[in-house]
Amino acid sequence: MSKEIVINSSSSEVVIALLEDKNLVELNKEKTSTNFTVGDIYLGKVKKIMPGLNAAFVDVGYEKDAFLHYLDLGHQFKSLDKFVKNSLDPRLKRLPISKIQLEPDIDKNGKIQNVLKEGQSILVQVAKEPISTKGPRLASEISIAGRNLVLIPFSDKISISQKIRDIAERDRLRKLLQSIKPKNYGVIVRTVAETKRVADLDTELRELVLKWEEAFINLKNKPPKLVLGELNRTTAILRDMLSSEFNNVYINDPILFKEAREYIKSIAPDKEKIIKYFNKSQPIFEHFGLEKQIKALFGKTVAIQKGAYLVIDHTEALHVIDVNSGNRSQSESNQEENAIDVNLVAAQEIARQLRLRDMGGIIVIDFIDMHDNENKQKLFDKMKEFMIIDRAKHHILPLSKFGLMQITRQRVRPEMNIQTVERCPSCNGTGEVTPTVLFVEELENHVRWSLRKHKNNKVTLRVHPYIASYLTKGIFSILFRWRLKHLRRLKIKQSNSNAFLEYQFYDKKGDKIFL
Repeated sequence: MSKEIVINSSSSEVVIALLEDKNLVELNKEKTSTNFTVGDIYLGKVKKIMPGLNAAFVDVGYEKDAFLHYLDLGHQFKSLDKFVKNSLDPRLKRLPISKIQLEPDIDKNGKIQNVLKEGQSILVQVAKEPISTKGPRLASEISIAGRNLVLIPFSDKISISQKIRDIAERDRLRKLLQSIKPKNYGVIVRTVAETKRVADLDTELRELVLKWEEAFINLKNKPPKLVLGELNRTTAILRDMLSSEFNNVYINDPILFKEAREYIKSIAPDKEKIIKYFNKSQPIFEHFGLEKQIKALFGKTVAIQKGAYLVIDHTEALHVIDVNSGNRSQSESNQEENAIDVNLVAAQEIARQLRLRDMGGIIVIDFIDMHDNENKQKLFDKMKEFMIIDRAKHHILPLSKFGLMQITRQRVRPEMNIQTVERCPSCNGTGEVTPTVLFVEELENHVRWSLRKHKNNKVTLRVHPYIASYLTKGIFSILFRWRLKHLRRLKIKQSNSNAFLEYQFYDKKGDKIFL
């Protein structure tokens, strides 16, 4: 299986697409203005204690206070709290964690009001990004992720990824980490650490410890404050996903390309050459056929093989997926065989859709009814097999007596939602359009305005291929006359994703010029 990552960067967002055998399986969007990322560590301030919920609301700088439950404080919260207070007091000497005496664990059945009080400064980590009307979800059991290891301050446990199945290798990694890790630090060994040398793991472990300690050097008691930021979404995805199976990573932004290449060079030098800069005139997603895939895969109805299709609905409480056989139901084949065939194909597409849309919470799937218990078990086993590659934590239940399958899937950021039904760009939803004979005149007015607004800037007009041909045909084309009239260099770029009379203007940085 070939794996590729395509990264489309613009002034407002970075969109990251993961392809498996040229098929889109994951799509991540990172707004450049987004302030909260899973993994960010903040010095927050307790705003309100809620004994009934056994939780507290904490101010970390978001418009709505973040939520912190007692069970997310972590066993060693007292040690963390003591360390933070010492770090905030300029009169006290700051000691490394390895030299302090840990406090007793908090009671797992305790009450939030016995541990926290309003106005208290507290160190927290974002566990879930803001979703819908809710603020971020927090935890105080801090972890710092690296390529091969995850560092957990105030712990002494060593955990090995369950995906490393070789018992001898698990024992080797456990003994190795036990010999090199500092006191009062716990470590989770990630799957990619399998067969890694002690020198590589030791170097990374020291870097993570240093990263933690340097975050507190200039810490002052002025919450809310970002103490330690997670990598941006792009480099975090490269860190977590990159493996020997990847063939190429394409990036259309020179700065992001340089950052990604430097990062890959530091964690996996042998993979540096797979980071490639895309500098063609055609939009990167259009070049790789992703625009069409996105439009086809994010609608309410998703077509699968041989006329079958899925209907995907979202409610506040859960997601519902209905499997329909379509014109397959008219075939003369055995009904039971037809049902299991469609259900197996649907299960594979559903596993893809969960990753693609990053659907979380409760998912209920209404498969086509089957009577054979053997087929029901086969579908359940195949669904688990298709979901193995999903990095999000999930749990799958067998088919109920009503033929429904229930899946719970970890949700840490808002679900990916893309509008596939577009408002008509010609009539703007009114049902009436400008007379065609006036179209070129209207377009020229906007050309004149854009060129005047960006006098010292190259302007690009993006239109449908038919319109581009009309504007550029002949020696004395309309484009030639516009350039001669305004004495400015105007470029026309074709875009298959544009509707027939739709057009946009862009400056030399690729940012859209709003008319």
